[in-house]
Amino acid sequence: MWIFTKYGFYSAVCARQGDGSHRQPVDPSRIMVRARSRGHLEALKERFPEAFAGCEVMETSHTDYRYRQFVAKDTWRRVVDELVEEMDYDNFKADVARFGGHDAYHDSLHDVWSVMQTFQRKG
Repeated sequence: MWIFTKYGFYSAVCARQGDGSHRQPVDPSRIMVRARSRGHLEALKERFPEAFAGCEVMETSHTDYRYRQFVAKDTWRRVVDELVEEMDYDNFKADVARFGGHDAYHDSLHDVWSVMQTFQRKG
């Protein structure tokens, strides 16, 4: 699952058992929340301190998402539910700009929007 929020961009997948290495089977009760920016995971952790208490932001240089942390699936479900509940905008990119300013993340959202508009025209 990809999720774009005003706090950042996340890729959430089922974690693997044990140390999470590629050789381990999937653990459907645990989520690995990945990000391209440490700041995005830190912003999520700041917004939901109870959900991410004791969750270390791990950094790896040999994976496609450099930053990650692990949470129980039920915890991730509650975080996503709260993100939905706090929505009060009618334009996502404008809300991101209002929340975080015009930075690289905001600019990247415009790129994603453009790519998906091209997809729509082709579909």
